[in-house]
Amino acid sequence: MTKLISLTSPKTHKGLSFDIYRKPTTTDLIIPKDSCHPFEQKTAAIRYHRERLLSYRLFPECREKEKKTIKQILANNKYDPNHDIPELKQKKKQDLNTHTQKKKSARFTYVGKETRYITKVFKDMNVAVAFTTNNTIRKHLTKEYNTQCKYGKSGVYQLTCPDCKMTYTGQTGTPFKTRFQEHVRDFKYNNIKSVFAQHLLDNGHSIGKMEDIMKVVHIKNKGRMLNTLENHHIYKKNCSR
Repeated sequence: MTKLISLTSPKTHKGLSFDIYRKPTTTDLIIPKDSCHPFEQKTAAIRYHRERLLSYRLFPECREKEKKTIKQILANNKYDPNHDIPELKQKKKQDLNTHTQKKKSARFTYVGKETRYITKVFKDMNVAVAFTTNNTIRKHLTKEYNTQCKYGKSGVYQLTCPDCKMTYTGQTGTPFKTRFQEHVRDFKYNNIKSVFAQHLLDNGHSIGKMEDIMKVVHIKNKGRMLNTLENHHIYKKNCSR
């Protein structure tokens, strides 16, 4: 986090100037140059730092220190401080009297240069293109949370025997974790309701943890479509043998 702090000139004591303060916990992490992100997203932070540097009333020594800091941030993220800094362009004022046709918009997941080749066809069609990415920090940080969250949904699942690797495919209209607990209860009390539990009991095999032996194949609410999905995955498994 950064903020402005006001300073009084020690020589003249006239007026106020400003310096940029960075908290000690502030990192120099921005989207690195070799990341698979659109160029506009990579340079957004760089443009912000440059615009702030040019627009704030900084002391000359503070301005030079900020320039060095920006160059260091660029170098740490594999940019060339002398060539990879985008130029700031003054925004054109829109003429309110000029009627402009409203553009449509389309969103594409950015996977590399190929995405730009595909979206070039939209330039002459009055369509504004926006890029999104899947490799975000949030997704990496919440990966474990999302894994736990999916067990609270319903659909088609697959259980794998820890000992012989035999697989069982089933469906549930209740949460996956609830269905797994039912299999565990049948195994514990020697109940033949669960085909999977019966296999474990008949062969003297053990039962593992939900995260280790239960795979969520398809998330879907209870209904006819769920029956179709279950039959499809059973048929697919049998054909792969």
